[in-house]
Amino acid sequence: MKKLTIVFWSALVILLLIVGFGVIAPQVFENATFALQQVISSSLGWYYLLIVTSFVLVCLFFIVSPYGKIKLGKPDDKPDFNVATWFAMLFSAGMGIGLVFWGAAEPISHYMIDAPIAETGTDAAILESMRFTFFHWGIHAWGIYAVVALSLAYFKFRKDAPGLISATLTPVLGRYAKGPAGHTVDIIGVTATVIGVASTLGFGAVQINGGLDFLFGIGNNFIMQFTIIAIVTVLFMFSAWTGLNKGIKILSNVNMILALLLFTFMFVFGPTLYSLNLFTNTLGSYLQTLPSMSFRIAPLNPEEREWINGWTIFYWAWWIAWAPFVGSFIARVSKGRTLREFVLGVLFVPSVIGFLWFSVFGGSAIFVEEQGAAAISELAPEEALFGVFAQFPMGGIMSIIAIVLISTFFITSADSGTFILGMQTTNGSLTPPRNVKLIWGIMLSATSSILLYTGGLQAIENALIIAALPFSIIMILMTVSLFKALRAEKDSLYK
Repeated sequence: MKKLTIVFWSALVILLLIVGFGVIAPQVFENATFALQQVISSSLGWYYLLIVTSFVLVCLFFIVSPYGKIKLGKPDDKPDFNVATWFAMLFSAGMGIGLVFWGAAEPISHYMIDAPIAETGTDAAILESMRFTFFHWGIHAWGIYAVVALSLAYFKFRKDAPGLISATLTPVLGRYAKGPAGHTVDIIGVTATVIGVASTLGFGAVQINGGLDFLFGIGNNFIMQFTIIAIVTVLFMFSAWTGLNKGIKILSNVNMILALLLFTFMFVFGPTLYSLNLFTNTLGSYLQTLPSMSFRIAPLNPEEREWINGWTIFYWAWWIAWAPFVGSFIARVSKGRTLREFVLGVLFVPSVIGFLWFSVFGGSAIFVEEQGAAAISELAPEEALFGVFAQFPMGGIMSIIAIVLISTFFITSADSGTFILGMQTTNGSLTPPRNVKLIWGIMLSATSSILLYTGGLQAIENALIIAALPFSIIMILMTVSLFKALRAEKDSLYK
């Protein structure tokens, strides 16, 4: 039994206080988080836009700079996985509940409910809806992940540091990285990870409930969502407790197969040509307008600014809060890659796959709405995907596959989350104790339930934006620290 660290106890107490607050005074909790989220979004929206775009620029710099030759590991280390397997792992890291949840819901919202700039319901809004969806799920999201993963992989595999966020800050903090300052960094990282993973699990529970209600009319409410969370918690905690790594590997492969099957069904039976044309056109407009979208804050238009706060700032906060988890996973599977190879793979491959996903599912939703076949925009976000399936052959089968896919993503994400949290709270141990993983599994489910109980999807959005703020500062320090360490190796670059 490994000794539990101050990071474990401190983070656990903080999260228990949050959960307890939500249970005892749900309305006060909702009002307080909403007010804090409003202040952060209104006052610091510019900050989120600048730092996230800066992370992308840092990644692009590594592609063209001499630093790109440096390996994430020792000079003689070889990659643990071939390119195809590595790409598949990157895809599985980014292809999660969020992509299934928003695949149809986000484009149709930008088109028919609240367009970013154009007039809602117009052809211009269709093109705009896809462009901004690409923007939210493209290289900016993966640039956030890449910065965290690069730092963790570099210091872990090249400098033999423990797999802790604080260990990546040694060039900046010096000996304080192992003291109270380092502990504070790790506590913030653990707290952000719990809220980030719990929020995604909340989306999953809501969409499973939405799908079952759409198909069987079981009701769409917190009781059903809590029941779903409880059932899935038992499943993923059984895996975490017994250490059935083989089972999780099988489930991960099932995720890939189901996602590919769902994509193929929709591509074949949906408006194939429409989706392909939308993908091609949107890809060009995305690349053309990327700089202006990256810095768009609409200081003179309150309505547009509110849209940016509700979508772009929300997404940037989600990716930042999710970054310790996804970054740790990507770092673990990228040993032996050069910085250049790493950035090219992480930044562009998952982005293109995501673009194809949204073009097929989002394009189908827009097509159905535009043709007047069904009012997808009138459905709740969690039911939009199932409303689209209902308009095409084998729609019922696709809906069932989607529910199973979300469920398996739920299990694998939560199980992986318990491992990452266990590692972060036991000095970077690759074999965290089962009781530690059990505690974090319960905390993930409890936090997810409380967020849904106190305000549903709006509470999740509030929590993500709040949790991301302190970790965004840590990400800046991680970037500075990585550059300091790389500069120390500059002589080896030219040998």
